[in-house]
Amino acid sequence: MTRAELLQLLNQPLLTVGNTVISTNSILFSLLALLATWLVTRLSSRFFVRLRSRSDPANASSLYILERFGHYLILAIGLMVALSALGIDISHLALLATALSVGIGFGLQSIFNNFFSGIIILLERSLKVGDFIELDNGVSGFVQAINIRSTQILTRDNLDILVPNSEFVNGRVTNWTLGDPTRRLLIPFGVAYGSNKDRVRQAALEAAARVEFTLNEPGREPDVWLVNFGDSSLDFQLAVWVDPRRNLGKKNLHGSYLWELETSLAAHGINIPFPQRDLHIIPPPAAQVNHG
Repeated sequence: MTRAELLQLLNQPLLTVGNTVISTNSILFSLLALLATWLVTRLSSRFFVRLRSRSDPANASSLYILERFGHYLILAIGLMVALSALGIDISHLALLATALSVGIGFGLQSIFNNFFSGIIILLERSLKVGDFIELDNGVSGFVQAINIRSTQILTRDNLDILVPNSEFVNGRVTNWTLGDPTRRLLIPFGVAYGSNKDRVRQAALEAAARVEFTLNEPGREPDVWLVNFGDSSLDFQLAVWVDPRRNLGKKNLHGSYLWELETSLAAHGINIPFPQRDLHIIPPPAAQVNHG
């Protein structure tokens, strides 16, 4: 096949859409544009990953935002080039806008809602890769990636959960690492009536000292409070300030303190009571004897 015949074959019309004639040549150029777009996004992503690994956390967050917006920009440019290669006039966006509005009306609202929610998250910087968050439904874990439709969360159990971006905008989210990650925990526990309060306090403080992420600095020392006279126990609370960054996500905070509390109370001979009731039986009045 000669070069002229090959060019004629490539330029031969395959499909006509309105006034646009689509040929083999235009399809090949369009596919090449899409392939080039994919390659550029991959290289860009690897470049930013290396850059973030060498940066401090504040700069890494800014680089991630720049990477996301750059990714969307490259995709948009690549799509426009691919459409232009097909011979489609991208300046006529009225038809595309109409199609999008119809699509939104037929069920794409959630997709666009999640997309723009992701943009809001990136711009507000209320959520960053590496943050430890907790949702209202109890899901907690580390933010792995903020994507177009959803955010990837890695839980303590090493499970990847994809959460729609709209949940972070419309719902309540606890971000443990947004600002100052230190927080105070109140650990309730009870001891038997008759226990020595000073020994209870000593045992609880010893338990707090053995937990690795307990803070003990001026203004944030562990403390023990007697908070209630319960039905079967004296009710206390162990108040501790913790820095979750020391062991964030690896252990359950409350569980760690309860474990050490039980050990300390047992070592000091202090009993943890169980619910009990005293039953008093009142005998019936003596039967009256009628004399007649």
